[in-house]
Amino acid sequence: MSTLENTQLQLGYIPLLDCIALLWAKQQGFFEEVGLDVTLVKEASWASLRDRLAFGLLDATHCLSAMLPAAAVGADQIGIALQTPLILSKNRAFISLSQKLTHQLAIKENDNAQTTAQKVTSYIKEDNALSLAHVFKHSIHHYCLREWLALADSKIAQTLKLKALPPPYMVEALDNHVIDGFCVGEPWNTQGELLGLSKIVCSSQDIIPNVADKVLAVTQEWAEQHPQTLIALTAAIIKAQKELSDLKDFSPVLKLLVDFGIVRFHCSEEVHVDKYYMIQNIVKNLVKENAAPQPEDFHWLFEQMQKWDELQIDQAQITSLGAQCINLEAYEQAKQLYSS
Repeated sequence: MSTLENTQLQLGYIPLLDCIALLWAKQQGFFEEVGLDVTLVKEASWASLRDRLAFGLLDATHCLSAMLPAAAVGADQIGIALQTPLILSKNRAFISLSQKLTHQLAIKENDNAQTTAQKVTSYIKEDNALSLAHVFKHSIHHYCLREWLALADSKIAQTLKLKALPPPYMVEALDNHVIDGFCVGEPWNTQGELLGLSKIVCSSQDIIPNVADKVLAVTQEWAEQHPQTLIALTAAIIKAQKELSDLKDFSPVLKLLVDFGIVRFHCSEEVHVDKYYMIQNIVKNLVKENAAPQPEDFHWLFEQMQKWDELQIDQAQITSLGAQCINLEAYEQAKQLYSS
């Protein structure tokens, strides 16, 4: 293997199921196998993670896919270009509402996304206040909420003010009546349900295309200065992804999630059995086949920024900037390294 430019890395993450490949690669020694000494750094919010990556306090991060196009056009008010060699999850968010609200609106388990959106927008039209939260302005979660509401009322979808909260604070905010619902990745929707506070009313998979949700991100400058290190880092995480998708015994993965404070409720093959297998299924299918980042994912994100954030950009710029967000060369070389 080529000489690594740097062997000691700070790798940031937010406590969500889709950071599991990073945790697993660390625990199983996959980083060490490629010559890396990786320190995992838990961040409090997506904003702090983005800032620490942009300004060099983190070498790489578990990152929202939409942060990359936001950085490309300076919509993040920082403008330091980011890129990704690897998808960590695709379209794995859910929308949850408080149990009180779902009862009040007579939302049923078999209601589809459009039906739930119609019930919610009708409630808003009756001059009822409603507070919904997503994880960050530049995220599929934000756009998922907008597109969900737009299934019933495009004006409400455009004008409703939404809050941004870090994923681990969603359930607490609901419990304290700060918000009435949220769009977030797992396990926070399940946490809300098991505490009797919220109910999942629809999945992002029923609302938006199967686009990248989380990615492994680095700054473009860091990638240019550390190409071999990035290949090694990506190869170790690809190995973790493959092993997680093929594991027969899920219990050590669940233990790791519990140890890192990501899953904070008791579930097993005996207790909360449905939730146990749901979490197992999500982890095994975070990225089903191809974890290579695709230009089309970022084209869709730019188009969402045009639609909901009033970004002024033409198709040629979307194509050009979308290509700059991905590092397929690093992905391909990492796959070769993993296979060797």
